[in-house]
Amino acid sequence: MEQPSPNKQQTVTSADSFQKLKLIGKGDVGKVYLVKHKESGKLYAMKMLYKQEMIKRNKVKRVLTEREILATASHPFIVTLYWSFQSPDKLYFIMDYCAGGEFFRMLQKQSGKCLPEDSVRFYSAEVLLALEYLHMMGFIYRDLKPENILLHETGHIMLTDFDLSKAAATSVNPQVIKKMFSQAPEIFSKPELVTNSFVGTAEYIAPEVIQGYGQSSSVDWWTFGILMYEMLYGVTPYRGKSQDDTFSQILSGDIRFPDNHLYPVSSSCKSLIKKLLAADPKKRLGSFHGAADIKKHKFFDGKINFTLIRNITPPIIPKLSNPLDTSKF
Repeated sequence: MEQPSPNKQQTVTSADSFQKLKLIGKGDVGKVYLVKHKESGKLYAMKMLYKQEMIKRNKVKRVLTEREILATASHPFIVTLYWSFQSPDKLYFIMDYCAGGEFFRMLQKQSGKCLPEDSVRFYSAEVLLALEYLHMMGFIYRDLKPENILLHETGHIMLTDFDLSKAAATSVNPQVIKKMFSQAPEIFSKPELVTNSFVGTAEYIAPEVIQGYGQSSSVDWWTFGILMYEMLYGVTPYRGKSQDDTFSQILSGDIRFPDNHLYPVSSSCKSLIKKLLAADPKKRLGSFHGAADIKKHKFFDGKINFTLIRNITPPIIPKLSNPLDTSKF
């Protein structure tokens, strides 16, 4: 998957270097535009954040954490930050433009708003690799959901929106798992961080967050399980009539799989989701050896080549319109 790479000698220090083409996203402290770099003609996403709104909504620390992650991350399934700069009243992030749009919108267009199991396996594997990388870097993502996954024009995914992510207090040292009968050692890492902050989307929030017990990297494996379920069934497993009802269902720990479903769902797939949605974060799959444990589950084992996944043709290739055609806007 080819990514644009600006000239390393080139320095961009203001928004004047870009031509705004259209608004592609909006949040409570800023906006995201599709822009064209005037000199190279390349397309990027420009995230423009208003400083006063950041201060007013107490989001300065979150934005700085997001910038730290974007500036240090180098992974094919995480958006790349190419430049960041500021004006007296705004911060700017110039990032990958993912022409396929939100993964959420793609899901909504599918029959039953869901995907066949093989497609779910592919997208889950790419998300898993992105989460594994973030944990290696010492970050907990904390806001995994279809709206925060973008589709590259090739059909591969990219994680975005790291303003709810949390950095570990100390550096993370990857460890090697050596087993007597394994062919090769495995490397795993998990951020040693416990935080009590209550963040996230209601239907994706882990039970330990609701109960205020604090959260570790295990919270990302809970949201990973919710995401898999939503991709399979078109709905989240614990959605209630109200937020309180949703939280009550999450705390009940009762996970159900619809019988009459559009696509068949294997027992190994259901088994993985059940293990990811264990109410006790210490018993949750991934809590011990992180992504390494999840990769070995029979849902993935022997069915996905994680090393070569970038060379696999994705299940859905986005149909792209000409992004330079601004007549609609």
